[in-house]
Amino acid sequence: MDFTVGLLLKLVPGLGGAPAWVLITLGAVVPAVLLVTMMALGPILYVYAETKIAGFMQDRIGPKRVGPHGMLQTVADAVKLLFKEAIFPAGVDKVLFVLAPCIVNVGAFLPFVVVPFGSHLQTADLNVGVFYVTAVASLSTVGLIMAGWASNNKYALFGGMRSAAQIVSYEIPAVMILLIPVMIVGSLSLQDIVAAQAGGLQSWLLFRYFPLMPIAFLIFFTAGMAECNRTPFDIPEAESELVAGFHTEYSGFFFAMFFMAEYTEMFVISAVTSVLFLGGFHAPHPALQDIHGFGLGFLWLTAKAWSLMFVMMWLRWTLPRLRVDQLMYVAWKVLLPISMVLVVAVGALLMIPATRNGFPWDPYVGWLVTIAVFGALVAWMAGARLAKKRHVRDLAA
Repeated sequence: MDFTVGLLLKLVPGLGGAPAWVLITLGAVVPAVLLVTMMALGPILYVYAETKIAGFMQDRIGPKRVGPHGMLQTVADAVKLLFKEAIFPAGVDKVLFVLAPCIVNVGAFLPFVVVPFGSHLQTADLNVGVFYVTAVASLSTVGLIMAGWASNNKYALFGGMRSAAQIVSYEIPAVMILLIPVMIVGSLSLQDIVAAQAGGLQSWLLFRYFPLMPIAFLIFFTAGMAECNRTPFDIPEAESELVAGFHTEYSGFFFAMFFMAEYTEMFVISAVTSVLFLGGFHAPHPALQDIHGFGLGFLWLTAKAWSLMFVMMWLRWTLPRLRVDQLMYVAWKVLLPISMVLVVAVGALLMIPATRNGFPWDPYVGWLVTIAVFGALVAWMAGARLAKKRHVRDLAA
């Protein structure tokens, strides 16, 4: 907030004589407006990207009619949903029915307050930032249960209850993994966690105590996907079983608000994962951190978050949906025991002077693993493009 107030005073010198409460209000309103705008417009980009990725993976073209390369298709969908009539079925609790999607979006929006997009690009640097993220993200669970209950529909209520069971179950291993970066850094502040990863890719927590931290990263990312109802964990929707789950009775823009919250939560989970394990707004090499004094931290964090969102979209069109018993099995009998072992193991290693700063090979594995992963990804995508061209050529023949 101090950075925002200072920037406003430079841009508008006349504000220097304004009362303190005016400056504090402006310092809070400006970041809020920017974050709400990003939250509202971001899903339009994300839905378009997902439809194109789905088309590529299913050997289709994807949207192409509205705008160049179909770029305005999601804009047209948003406008259509904005002006569609909102239908209230008989017997619904109208107050809770309308309030539910709002609460879900609030739960998706509030974590942005502490996500550091740069050393000064942060709405509030709370000394309990990690605790704050886990607390406010749970509001979405209340909204989903409220949506199912207020709909006066048993299928919607079943969907809301299954969603609550899923989110609560996967929050436990996620919170256990959150303890590991907190123990290593010794702070609950997200800004401090990012600062502890300065110096390049070899300093990222992902490659500390290798291979323990990569396993912790995978557990946290998997639990994050489950919390935002992404395949293979999209049981709360379960169209084949419950018609559409907790949002069965919603239409128009209220229906769109649930999916706006889902894509926003995808970005939040990806951004928080990047902050905890991938260096946050730090570049892979210090030389890439700025250009002629212009900081690129915001772009680096956004690029990392978008890369993880791409993985979520990739998995959606690769893996089948889990059954509800399989979903609970993964949470309680796979992720939770492993996360507890990791917490104890890393805590013990931190107590030993010889391994307090990681294993001896940690500074060298980061670049090797990263190059190998990106090389495999590029080779896979190149192979997929060649296979698609051969398929098109065979069809033409």
